[in-house]
Amino acid sequence: MRATWRWVHSDLRTHRGEALFAVLASAGVIASLLLSAALLSYAVNPWQRVFNQSQGAHVWLHGRDGSDGFDPAALAPLASLDEVAAVSGPFRTAAAALETGGTRAGVVLRATGTRPPDTARPLLTAGHWLAPGGPRDQIVLERTLARTLWAEPGETVTVTLTGRHGPVTRTLYVSGVAETAEPRYRAGRSDGVGWILPDTLDRLAPAATGQTAGLRLKDPDDTDYTVQRAVTLLGADRIDQVTKWQQAKADVGGDDRLLGQIFAAFGLAALLAAAVAVAGAVRARIRGQAGDIAVLKAVGFTPGQVVRGFLLQHLGFAVAGAGLGTAATLACGRWIPGRIGDAVALWPRMPGHRAAVVGVPVAAVLLIAAATALAAWRAGRVPPVPAARSAHPAARPLSALGRRALGLRLSPVLVLGWRSAFTAPGRARALGSTARLALPLALITVALVAWTTLGQFRTDPASVGRAAALTVRTEQPPTADFAAVLKAVPGVADAVPGAEFVALVPGQTGTITLRGLGTRTAPHPHTVVEGRAPEGPDEAVAGQGLLDLLGVRVGEWVRMTVEGRPQILHLVGRSIEPDHGGRVVSTTLDTLRDGAPGLRPAFHALVLRPDADPREVAAAVAAAAPVPVEVRGTADRADEGDAPRGVLAALVAVLALIALVELLTLIGTGVRDRVRDLLALRAIGLTPRQIGAVVVTSAALTALAATLLGTAVGAVAGHRLVDAEAAATGLGAGVARLPGPAALTALVLTVTATGALAALTPAVRTARRRLVDSAGETM
Repeated sequence: MRATWRWVHSDLRTHRGEALFAVLASAGVIASLLLSAALLSYAVNPWQRVFNQSQGAHVWLHGRDGSDGFDPAALAPLASLDEVAAVSGPFRTAAAALETGGTRAGVVLRATGTRPPDTARPLLTAGHWLAPGGPRDQIVLERTLARTLWAEPGETVTVTLTGRHGPVTRTLYVSGVAETAEPRYRAGRSDGVGWILPDTLDRLAPAATGQTAGLRLKDPDDTDYTVQRAVTLLGADRIDQVTKWQQAKADVGGDDRLLGQIFAAFGLAALLAAAVAVAGAVRARIRGQAGDIAVLKAVGFTPGQVVRGFLLQHLGFAVAGAGLGTAATLACGRWIPGRIGDAVALWPRMPGHRAAVVGVPVAAVLLIAAATALAAWRAGRVPPVPAARSAHPAARPLSALGRRALGLRLSPVLVLGWRSAFTAPGRARALGSTARLALPLALITVALVAWTTLGQFRTDPASVGRAAALTVRTEQPPTADFAAVLKAVPGVADAVPGAEFVALVPGQTGTITLRGLGTRTAPHPHTVVEGRAPEGPDEAVAGQGLLDLLGVRVGEWVRMTVEGRPQILHLVGRSIEPDHGGRVVSTTLDTLRDGAPGLRPAFHALVLRPDADPREVAAAVAAAAPVPVEVRGTADRADEGDAPRGVLAALVAVLALIALVELLTLIGTGVRDRVRDLLALRAIGLTPRQIGAVVVTSAALTALAATLLGTAVGAVAGHRLVDAEAAATGLGAGVARLPGPAALTALVLTVTATGALAALTPAVRTARRRLVDSAGETM
C-alpha cells in the first residue's frame, strides 16, 4: 500500500496540470448543478419563496367589522404564546371595490405605515412603497390584483366603498405593486389586498372598519393548535375568518407541477451527463498514462495495485472537486448578480435544500467512481511490454474513398480531418466520443424545446387553449345585440357567448366544469389536438384531465348532472385545457339550451386581433357597452414571471459547461492518439500549418456530427417529454413546440465554431512540436 501511495504522490507531482484540470472540472460541474438546483427550488416553489423572503405569517385573523370585531389591545396576549414567533399588525381594514378601464375587482384596504411591517412584509415588484411626501391618496396593490386591473405604478384606480353617509368614490394613485404569501385574488372567491396609509383610510371614511393580524409561528405544525388558542383568547364571535398558510400554498402550489417535473427530469439528466463527461476525462487520462502503467507493471506492480492507485487518485479528484464546488456555491453564490444570487441566498430556507446540497455532490461522486472503476480496471489490464502495444497499428489505413477524394484534388486537410475524426485510431472509439459529446447537446435541445413551449403561452396563447384574451360580464342578462356591439369595438375579432357550470360526474364522487361556448353557426375556436371540434347536437370536446378522471376516450359518450338535470354528451375531440387541471368539457350553447331553453349567456369571450392591446380593448369595451360591464383578462401562465426561463437558462449553461469539458477531453485525447499519424503526415510533405489545420478540422467535424446527432435526438425526446408531462398534469399532450430552424442552426454553428476554436491551441502546439517516434509517443 505504501508503494501505491508513493506512486500516486509522484504521479500528482508529475502531472499537476492534469490533476488541477480534473479537480476544477469536477468543481465547476458540481457548482453549476447546485446553482441549477437553487434556481429550480426558486422557480417551482413560488409561494415558499415569497413566504420566506417576506417573513410571512402562518395564520391571518380577520375580525368582524365595527364594534363586533376584536379589540386591537386584545392581540397583545397572542405575542406571548409559546407557539408564536412574531405578530404582524393589527391593521385596520375596509372592504371596497377597485375599478379601472371597465375592470372591477374586490379589495380589502389595509392601513399600514410608511415602512412595510417586518413580519408579513409585502415584497415590492414594481414602483415604491407608500411615501408621506408623494400623492395624497396612494395605494400599493397585490400583484395578482394589479394584473387583473391592468394597473401599473404611476396610474390611477377608482375605489368605491360604503361610507358613513353613503357610497364613497375616490381616485387612488398606484405607487407600487407587491407580492405576498397570502391567498391570491380570485374573482368571486377571494378579494385582493391593497395597502394604504391610515390617513387615506380616514379620508375615505368607511362605514365600518375591521381588524386584521398575522401570526408567524415557530413551528408550522402547530397551526391548528395556535388557531384554537387565538380564537379562544379573542372570542369566536368576534372572528370573521381565519386564513391558514396551507390555503395560500394550495392556491398556487398546483400551478407548477408541469415545470417541477420537467426540471426534475432535466436535473437528473444533467447529473448523468456531468458524470459521463468527467468520467470520460478520467478515461482519457488513464489512456494517456499507458506507458507509465507499463513501466509500473515491469517493476513489479500487480494489476490490483494499479487499479487501487487510479481509484484513489481520481476519487480524490472527484471528492476535492465536489467539496470545492459545494463550498464555493454556498459561500459565494449569494453574491452573483441577478436572480441566481437571490435564489442561492434564499435556498437554505427552501424545502429540500439539505437533500440537494448533500445529494447532488454525493451522486456525482458515486457516478464518477463507477466510471472510474471501469477505466481503472482497464488500466490494470495494460500489458507490461510497450513493444507489444506499439506493434499494432494506431489507426486504419486510408480508405479507398479517402484515396479517391485526394485523387480528385479535394483539400487534403478536409480529407485527413474527416479520417482523423471518424476512423482513426478506431471507429468505435470515435463514435463513442461523438455520442458522449452529443449527450449534453441533446439535453440542451430538450431545454430549448421546453423554452419554446413556455414562450408560446405568451406569444401564441391560442395554441394552448387561450384563444380568448378577455371576458366580459354584465350585471343584467345581455341583450340580443350585445355580441354585435362587442364585435364592433376596434381590436375585437370575435365575441363568443358562453356559460359555465359545475357538473357532477357519474356516481356523484367528483365535480367537473361544463362550458357552453359559441353556437353551431358561430363556434368557439377550441384548440383541438385530437378528433374534431363539436359541430352537431350533443357533441363536445374535453380536456385530458377529464378523460383521465372518467376513464374515457375520444368517441365515447359521457353522462353528468348539471343543476339537477342529466346531460349526456358525445366526446368528439380532445382540446388543450389549461384551467381546472384539464377537467373541463366544452360544448355549444345550443346543446345546453336543449335541456334548458331559457339559458342566457353568462359572459362573452373576446378573441382579439393579433395586433390588439388587451388593455386598450378592455377600456374601449367599457366605453362602448350600453350597460355597465366587467372586463377581465384571461388567466395567463406567462404572467408568473421569467423564473422558469431563468432555470432553463441556468440548465443550458450547465450543459454547455459539461459539453465543453467533454469537447476539451475529446480534442486532447485525439491529438495524443494521433501523434504517429501526424508524424507520417509531416513525412509525406504536409507543412506545420496544414498539420494544425487537420487537428482543427477534425475537432470541428466531430463537434458538427455530435451537434447534428444531439439536436435530432433532443428534438424528438424533448417533444415527447414535454407532451408526456403536459398529459400527466391534465393540460394534455400537443403543447410541445420545437425551436425554430434559426435557433437550431445557431446551436449547430456555435458548437462547431467552439470546437474549432478550442482546438486552435492544441493544433498550434502540435504543429510546432518536433515529433519523435518514441515508445512513449506511440503507446
